[in-house]
Amino acid sequence: MARIPLHLRQAVAKRARFRCEYCQSPELIIGGPLHVEHVFPAMLGGPATLDNLALACARCNLHKGTRTRQRDPVSGRMLPLFNPRTQKWSRHFAWSADSARILGRTRCGRATIIALNLNHPTIVISRNLWADLGIHPPTD
Repeated sequence: MARIPLHLRQAVAKRARFRCEYCQSPELIIGGPLHVEHVFPAMLGGPATLDNLALACARCNLHKGTRTRQRDPVSGRMLPLFNPRTQKWSRHFAWSADSARILGRTRCGRATIIALNLNHPTIVISRNLWADLGIHPPTD
């Protein structure tokens, strides 16, 4: 796999406001650098272009891997995962009342939550702490 040039990495990070484009976790509070990942996986022919790159935390990136589809737990349909380049996060996801869990508003959102394990217990605990500190959820 080809290395993504620094200027492209910087453009992806700036566009994402230095947050994971899937779970919205800010790089400043997650305790590690965010990854630049291919929305359509490089191993499946996805290009390393600005239109196919997203910023992702290690948790989301590793769960996503080369996956592009997941079954929606409600409808049972196989669906494409959320694409941060062509879809708006707030259309497909919302925060729970306590701001700790991501809720799926659409079939795509629900399928993505399952595929990327967006509500794993350890990240839910972290989000609760972040909310108590007033630094979560993102306000924009």
